Amino acid sequence: MKKLIAVGLLLSNFVFAQNIKDTLSKEKSLEEACAFPSASRSLKKAKTKALEESETISSFEENKKDINSFKKGAMFVFWGWNRAGFSNSDIRFKGNGYDFTLNNVVAHDRPSELSMAYIDPTRLSIPQFNFRLSYFIKDNLALVVGTDHMKYVMDQEQTVDFKGNISDSKYAAMVQNGKVNLTDQEFLTFEHTDGLNYVNAGLEKYKNLYSKKNFDIFWAYGAGVGVLFPKSNVKLFGNERSDRYHVAGFGLDARTNINFVFWKHWMARVEGKFGYINMPDIKTTLNNKPDKASQDFVFYQVNFGIGYTFNTKKYN
Repeated sequence: MKKLIAVGLLLSNFVFAQNIKDTLSKEKSLEEACAFPSASRSLKKAKTKALEESETISSFEENKKDINSFKKGAMFVFWGWNRAGFSNSDIRFKGNGYDFTLNNVVAHDRPSELSMAYIDPTRLSIPQFNFRLSYFIKDNLALVVGTDHMKYVMDQEQTVDFKGNISDSKYAAMVQNGKVNLTDQEFLTFEHTDGLNYVNAGLEKYKNLYSKKNFDIFWAYGAGVGVLFPKSNVKLFGNERSDRYHVAGFGLDARTNINFVFWKHWMARVEGKFGYINMPDIKTTLNNKPDKASQDFVFYQVNFGIGYTFNTKKYN
């Protein structure tokens, strides 16, 4: 009998404990069920906020790209002025009755005096000038064509080393101890003043350094190659002066520039250029005589000016 009572008590305790466990489990499930919608709503809100922020950033980046003055399809035109310098060069003269070289000839540029010629459309080609036309084949990568109108003037007051021969006794007598004095201009005047025209094409890579509303700064670098199309003013041995345009050789250059862009269109530029010029066919006399000169030298150029940029494509 005692055993039956003990077994009954154990069974009742087990049933009671199980009921309590089931009740607690149901309450926990009910709490989770009640809490889940709230958690779901919070998660949904977080996802929505993250998506909005992502769209905002994407929109900002897209707008930033859209306002780039130098994106694919953009163009700019540029007009400026330069100062140039040239290394000493050996100039060889060859023709009927002579074949000689003047060594280490010194020359300088000849900038025009400050006047209305720098801004007068009818006289813009008088000063040393630069012209550029650019098309962006990719974002920040431009194909650039242009002309650098420099002026090269041999210093007249110099004595240079002479090597070679002259059949004309008058001019041969001007050579003393392997040197010739050019001061009196009777032996030679030599310049490319109309001018030393370097017609070139190149590629330039642009990088944005600073960007604010209506103002940007771009740095660019690149290289170019072209032909020399000078109008050389040469008077040798008292012959009639040669003064005509002629393709005389080729040039190579490396360049870098800083561009200040205002209101996404107007541009101010400062540029440095360093290069090599080789002219094996400089005309020294008229009437298509075989007389010619040849020279090569290194040059540098600093130019500055203004330009205008515009897009050739529409962007949504």
